[in-house]
Amino acid sequence: MNIVRPFASLLFTAALALAAPAQDWWRNAVLYEIYPRSFGDTNGDGIGDLNGITKHLDYLKDLGVDGIWIAPFFRSPQVDFGYDVSDYEGIDPQFGTMADFDRLLAEAKKRNIRVLLDFVVNHTSDQHPWFRESRASRSNPKADWFMWADGIGPANNEPPNNWRSIFGGSSWQFDTPRGQLYYHAFYIEQPDLNWRNPEVRKAMYDTMRFWMRKGVAGFRLDAVPFLFEDPELRNEPVAKPGKNELGDPYLESVYTQNLPDCHVVLREMRSVTGEFPDGVLVGEAYESNVKALARMYGPKHDELQLPMDTQYGFGSLSAPRLREKLAEAETQLNGGTPLLVFNNHDQPRSFSRFADGKHDDALARLVATAILTPKATALLYYGEEIGMENNDPKRKEDVRDIVGIKGWPKYKGRDGERTPMQWTAGTYAGFGSSVMPWLPVGPDYKTRNVEVESKDPGSMLNYYKALIRLRKTNPALREGQFTVVNGDDPDVLAFVQKANDGSIALVVMNCSAEAHNSAFQLGAKTGTVLIGSFAKTGDGVDLSRVSLPPYGSLVISVGK
Repeated sequence: MNIVRPFASLLFTAALALAAPAQDWWRNAVLYEIYPRSFGDTNGDGIGDLNGITKHLDYLKDLGVDGIWIAPFFRSPQVDFGYDVSDYEGIDPQFGTMADFDRLLAEAKKRNIRVLLDFVVNHTSDQHPWFRESRASRSNPKADWFMWADGIGPANNEPPNNWRSIFGGSSWQFDTPRGQLYYHAFYIEQPDLNWRNPEVRKAMYDTMRFWMRKGVAGFRLDAVPFLFEDPELRNEPVAKPGKNELGDPYLESVYTQNLPDCHVVLREMRSVTGEFPDGVLVGEAYESNVKALARMYGPKHDELQLPMDTQYGFGSLSAPRLREKLAEAETQLNGGTPLLVFNNHDQPRSFSRFADGKHDDALARLVATAILTPKATALLYYGEEIGMENNDPKRKEDVRDIVGIKGWPKYKGRDGERTPMQWTAGTYAGFGSSVMPWLPVGPDYKTRNVEVESKDPGSMLNYYKALIRLRKTNPALREGQFTVVNGDDPDVLAFVQKANDGSIALVVMNCSAEAHNSAFQLGAKTGTVLIGSFAKTGDGVDLSRVSLPPYGSLVISVGK
């Protein structure tokens, strides 16, 4: 049985007193993404709401969360479940009212939990008043607020180039009222804003100020790399032969992503959030290498504070790959704070991605150790801490995500990672009333839920809680200097973090399905288990022979 001892005696409140000043609260914080449709339903309509988040703030405080990122709850036709915004300063009625949001902010503040909003900056809904006005003519005041182009072909209505939508098909849509095509990097119903227009920038920056004046601590910026496109509309080069799961050719994205203009806008946004004491910018940045990721912080650390490091968490769990990506994050971001991510609303859950049917729980604890022990900000996704798995649709007619309908059966969409939070073993996992939720709950909800796991000292939930408390109280994990050890080991990832007081935390993770013994030369012969996925806190460890079961993890105090 996996055992973790309670950490109440670790003086958690004392750690808060040692935390970074308010303006740097996000450094080494634990952030938690909430998909509001799926977190808690308080009005019995089967859809989660803002009051459902407020209801569970005590749970998040007990977990040790410093900030919550809430996926979009703005007014929206819900084609892309809120990522198609029709009013950036209005709350969609299915999620509640502005009074509900104000109450959520106030209650979160009482618990020292900051609130970050998901700001959809690349595009709006085609129902947004801005786009309705823009499409009406080529001469109206908002005619240049979106990306319009003349068509080609006999009827002048064919796309001007080969650019493809992320969700499949051409990224150009002919619009009869205007007699031109508009560009949409995502769904047809999500026209791209023209960020080269200073009026667009001003409107979006004013929106940011609107929410921050209310008390929002910052924003997670959606689809940051897509803000600008090549003004010459040049064709994208073909990346490789064949077609993807949506039937489109494989294209590079040199003319539609990560153009230099993005960095100008990020600096301007950083200036806006800098007007407020707690302001922080988190960025969705699926960068291909550490150099590209480092650029997102800005040459003067004046762009994103926390671009998401998906390179670390969205690959394999092999020791060499994790070692390389972690070392890059710790040493090659020019002093920027890494934001480590293993899960979000667009990716299959790590519990399912890495499961082998035999060591599933051990693999999940390995992920927890990998994200919560490095000196970095960690981003968790709701339900990750209880080991929620993907619950993918079994039939095409059950799919809610439009891209899943289009890609079936090769691609089933993103419903599986967005199912309701599993709170209890009761009806519909305690998500709401007896009304069926908008997506079905996971089949394992009777045994894998917050209520059951809270009572089990050896549960996944209590392992997460213990890790979070340890990272907040242990000087070496909180502030230590990072060094890889045993860097040639093909199966075991190990690193140390040494604090200014001389204390050392050794983190050891067996990334293989075989048991391993490892030896460490750290100036001491023995250490003490701080936490382990298989061992008791306080157990002694012979550093010349550290024994690890398959996918086992240990955090060891080596002393001063």
